[in-house]
Amino acid sequence: QVQLVESGGGLVQAGGSLRLSCAASGSISSINAMGWYRQAPGKERELVAAISSGDTFYTNSAKGRFTISRDNAKNTLYLQMDRLKPEDTAIYYCEATGFEHAYWGKGTQITVSS
Repeated sequence: QVQLVESGGGLVQAGGSLRLSCAASGSISSINAMGWYRQAPGKERELVAAISSGDTFYTNSAKGRFTISRDNAKNTLYLQMDRLKPEDTAIYYCEATGFEHAYWGKGTQITVSS
């Protein structure tokens, strides 16, 4: 069992920055990879960024603007978001992938105004 709690969401103007945090607890040793997903109203959930032992992934729209990182000592995942655009507006979810299961946080709202 893994529990994930996101924080850091909110309202920001275009061009601004936000830093999301995801605190993990429970069976941390079962986690192989972690990532950030987002879902806008009426759209499917998409993977924004992911991190494993030595690799990171970014969707094209996030590449160059977002940075995913993980502090293993604190069991916390981060997503630094810079130069935000209105198109980034969505609910952002923290996800952890284990051998048998994917674990999800409840999500945090990001709203970018122009």
